[in-house]
Amino acid sequence: MKTNKSFSKRIKVTKNGKIVTRRPGQGHFNAKESGSTSMKKKRSTVITLSQKVKRQFLPRTGKNS
Repeated sequence: MKTNKSFSKRIKVTKNGKIVTRRPGQGHFNAKESGSTSMKKKRSTVITLSQKVKRQFLPRTGKNS
């Protein structure tokens, strides 16, 4: 099965297999936000996906593949 490229370009898989991404919708209209809020928006978050979704969208990211 092929990797879903549009999905894989938005994420990063760490050495231990965690999936890190940015929350959507944080790119612009941030001038009115406070400094702490804008710093929170720049941070990446770890997302959890089921094994079924990982196999479907990211077939070569598992440790045993």
